[in-house]
Amino acid sequence: MFEYHGWITVRGTAADEDDEPRLQQIVDGLRLRIARMDSPYLLDLRWMNGEPFIHLGGSSNHRSSPDVAELFEHVAVVAPGSYGLLHLRDDEEPGHENEVRVLRLARGMVTQHTEALLSPCIPTVEDPSPG
Repeated sequence: MFEYHGWITVRGTAADEDDEPRLQQIVDGLRLRIARMDSPYLLDLRWMNGEPFIHLGGSSNHRSSPDVAELFEHVAVVAPGSYGLLHLRDDEEPGHENEVRVLRLARGMVTQHTEALLSPCIPTVEDPSPG
């Protein structure tokens, strides 16, 4: 099973003083990339209160397209002031089968962490299999 839930606040710089035409150009590029991802799950870019946000979530039997981690890496490059979190649960990821992992996007870098509040998945969020 591959499950993910995340969000990104899109900013061109960490100064929180984005040049509006430049930010619009970044958002237009991200909108095209998101449209090409063709996700059957939640993948949304919208403006709220004058700022652009990306929200995403989904669940499938196996890790497959869309590559949501790759989207986080791309945003880090094109909009290095952006920040957000992506929670991933992949029971087929070697060494992390019983964990919820978190990708943290901040200051143009994406780092991976174990989500201590939901890991280990068994017994924190699920019972062990009988037998």
